Amino acid sequence: MEQLSINITSKSNTKVIASSAYDFRIELIIELGKDDAKEVICISKDLDSIFENNMLMSMKNISKYFNNQTFPFIARHKGKIIGYIVGVPLEYFEQESWCRFDNNLFEKNTIYTYAFVMDKKFRKFGGYSKTLKKIYLNWLKKQGFKYNTGHVSQGISKKFSSKTEVVKIFQSWYGAKTPFEYYRRPL
Repeated sequence: MEQLSINITSKSNTKVIASSAYDFRIELIIELGKDDAKEVICISKDLDSIFENNMLMSMKNISKYFNNQTFPFIARHKGKIIGYIVGVPLEYFEQESWCRFDNNLFEKNTIYTYAFVMDKKFRKFGGYSKTLKKIYLNWLKKQGFKYNTGHVSQGISKKFSSKTEVVKIFQSWYGAKTPFEYYRRPL
């Protein structure tokens, strides 16, 4: 995906999509601010153990993920970002070789999950990851999309819905230490 340049403001412009009485909320990022960019970059460092620095965010590349052509969601707990998920229309990847395996390319009905990261302290605790993913998928469905796709470690997608299908397995995926599968799930 082509990196887009944006001027990062000091404070993010967001839209609250869901919130709870326990100071937890999910926000859609309209414009990413420097304050939140630093927190997102810090959380992305958790990917180092999987991708050997190939997926880490920095101030130089964060606009590739957080811009007006993507759907970036963040999860906040007590005002601090604890996770994020970024969706991108499948057509933005038309130049990528893996994309030719998806028969929905050019149908404009599929969102590819480009990144989904939760702070280590909040994984498998309190349902934060599941809530972020569920809100994201429901929002996509309300926007009229029919499918969500992405790449995950082999075997992970079978934990999604029973209608999720593995489209292709990639033995080598951007330096990952294990094979990855490209999945498609109906919304």
